Amino acid sequence: MTDVDITDLTITYDSGGYVVRPIHHLDLHVGSGELALLLGASGSGKTTLLSALAAILRPAMGTIRVGDVEVTGLRGAALTEYRRHRVGVVFQTFNLVPSLTARDNVQAPLWAAGMPGRQARARAEQLLDRVGLGERLGHRPGDLSGGQQQRVAIARALAHDPPLLLADEPTAHLDYIQVEGVLGLLRQLAQPGRVVVVATHDERLLPLADRIVQLSAPAVGGPRPPERLEYEPGQLVFEQGASSDLVYTIEDGEIQIVRQRTDGTEEPVALLGPGRYFGELGPLFGLRRSATARAVKHAVVTGYTPRDFRDLVGSGRIAETIKQAST
Repeated sequence: MTDVDITDLTITYDSGGYVVRPIHHLDLHVGSGELALLLGASGSGKTTLLSALAAILRPAMGTIRVGDVEVTGLRGAALTEYRRHRVGVVFQTFNLVPSLTARDNVQAPLWAAGMPGRQARARAEQLLDRVGLGERLGHRPGDLSGGQQQRVAIARALAHDPPLLLADEPTAHLDYIQVEGVLGLLRQLAQPGRVVVVATHDERLLPLADRIVQLSAPAVGGPRPPERLEYEPGQLVFEQGASSDLVYTIEDGEIQIVRQRTDGTEEPVALLGPGRYFGELGPLFGLRRSATARAVKHAVVTGYTPRDFRDLVGSGRIAETIKQAST
């Protein structure tokens, strides 16, 4: 049986010279036959995680296993074999070749793998019939609706019957009539021997999912009493790229805010003392931490949920802080 196991996965990239970690110490298990949804705001790492699962990008640390294959350790011919036969990708914008018919678009990956023409044709027709397009074999993408184009894209992703199917925002360009068919098809494809992972912000998919992976923290925290915390010199309060939950006020000591650069250096942002607050933007907007906070000397801080923090300082003061941060 094919399971997907992700262990301590961290993915980083360069954004204007700064380190961005859309995926930070992620652990995840998706069982064979399950449909998993990756939910989160724009920039939360949904497409990035799909790219790592497809072995298009390599993580900074951690492992991904699909069945008995350790994807993060693949190189050369083994990597090509995985991409071609063990994972299928459904792109948000379909990525069909406009000049090719539906049948030829599905045949393309089969031709690339060296499958004989007659066998490839039969396989493509079988898959298009499976997704409900048996009567549209000779139609080009321009003659198909958005929902039909997405079905062709799904059929193409299934060309080699991969045990892992990835879909990036598969309902983004569909109207409510077209969405229904695509949702039902994705649910049907999650069956023993295959895992389906869908990146989406479309909550209509929630009832279909066996597993929901929230990649961005909620913008407003639930009830939770303030936490009084102490940190020794050099100890991290939070790290750049980590998920956000609390806003902090400094009761005693000093906290330094720095941004990590891709060249391994740190850029000082602020040195804060008693009476100041920090780390507010991430929890308020459901974003990951954009900087690292550490104690310079023994520090005592209090952590508040976003709701309690609003009550503490007032919406006007928060708005002014956000305005200053964006200018």
